[in-house]
Amino acid sequence: MILKAEGLVKSFGKGAERRRVLDGVNFAVAAGECLGIVGQSGCGKSTAMRIAARLLDADEGRISFCGKDITHTRGRELREVYGAMQMIFQMPEDSFDPRKTLGWSIAEPLLRHGWKKERRKERVAALLQEVGLSASFAVRYPHEASGGECQRAAIARALTLSPKLLICDEVTSALDVIVQAQVVRLLRRILQEQRAACLFVTHDLALLPTIADRVVVMHGGKVVEEGLVQEVVQQAKSPYTQELLAADFFRLPHVEDEERENVRS
Repeated sequence: MILKAEGLVKSFGKGAERRRVLDGVNFAVAAGECLGIVGQSGCGKSTAMRIAARLLDADEGRISFCGKDITHTRGRELREVYGAMQMIFQMPEDSFDPRKTLGWSIAEPLLRHGWKKERRKERVAALLQEVGLSASFAVRYPHEASGGECQRAAIARALTLSPKLLICDEVTSALDVIVQAQVVRLLRRILQEQRAACLFVTHDLALLPTIADRVVVMHGGKVVEEGLVQEVVQQAKSPYTQELLAADFFRLPHVEDEERENVRS
């Protein structure tokens, strides 16, 4: 397994107001696999991902990455982990420095690893091409790109050091439905070609068949169902999952079936 989380517990607040947001959460993802993490807002899915990415400490539980326990990793060792684990956020334009060009932000990890200027320039151009953007985007600032273009640039930045794991936290929720389909198709292709693992956090069940192999459904800080996407969709066992499906969240009324099929190809 690339990443394995065991018994994650997390609470926020103090005294009588202290609230447990994760209660014994387990999940794992292998190389080349995409695990969907779904549930309504407040179910704990984003907190679980931030703990997995070591942006938050768990109160209890264990995180292993490529077979190594990173639950309490700090300092230099944690920086090495971040080279192989990258997170892509919901609002890509907010994750870029508005004073720097997109090319500079994409190249920053290479600069920290001692890459020379010409090699950095070549790598940035190749990454932009990989995500469907022209090399001219390297000299643009975040405000000069659309939301979809910024998200593609964020994916390019995440791929800079060829990570083993991508953590995508609601990466399509701020995009219109056509751009969503394009970004999901891009991510799926990258996962297949590079054999990277992916944790894909979303509240939108409709995206699951287009991106995920397996799914974990969360509710009230707990995992209430998990399994292969098609099995969960067709034979949901948890009343909560059944409720989500019955709410008709699973349809994409504005995307033709052909387009949905293209996302998987």
